[in-house]
Amino acid sequence: MSPRKLFVQEMEDLRQDVLQMGEWVIDGYTCLFETLEKKDGETMSRFVRHDRVIGDMQRNIEARCLNLLTRQTPVAGDLRTVSASLKIASDLERIGNHLSDMAELFTRMGYVDLNTISAHFGPMIAETKVSAEKSVKAFVERNMDLAREVIKLDDTIDDYFNKVKDDLVVALGGKVDSIDNYVDALMVAKYLEKIADHGVNIANWEIFQETGDMEDERLL
Repeated sequence: MSPRKLFVQEMEDLRQDVLQMGEWVIDGYTCLFETLEKKDGETMSRFVRHDRVIGDMQRNIEARCLNLLTRQTPVAGDLRTVSASLKIASDLERIGNHLSDMAELFTRMGYVDLNTISAHFGPMIAETKVSAEKSVKAFVERNMDLAREVIKLDDTIDDYFNKVKDDLVVALGGKVDSIDNYVDALMVAKYLEKIADHGVNIANWEIFQETGDMEDERLL
């Protein structure tokens, strides 16, 4: 195989690694909330270790990127793709950490139905998943329009966070069965907001991949 063909194959392998890591994280997100709904303590306990696999995926992507940078010396668009892949792997790893943290909270909360705490949890959970899915798809498919949708969606998720927070303040002003559960529920909402923020980061790295710009600032 010629050096150029080898380079093209290695770039495609990198893209597939990012896609695989993204799919793993999103599948984990879906499974986490399905497990909560089923009140499956055994599966939930495994989620606490879920981020170890994601960490291995991140290190694999980092190694591939460093190998490309040192052996192939990519330029222009290819260099942007490698640089963005490094950053996206970090964002996906952080999402994985948030999933594990939420699994611990759900266990401590006794697998309570979040919708009994705030009716806004359901749509917030759904929209956060959309943000993560679209951000990964935008990068892998090199779709800036989709990336901009993710960035716009962040305002909606922020609104849901504020509504959940308001519901919790009202509830805590009255009589509740478990104050700890309401405090933990606020932490869950914050983790969801953070996951959406990582989705925005990934979307911004897709725009950087195409243009070299990050939030209207020229980087490469």
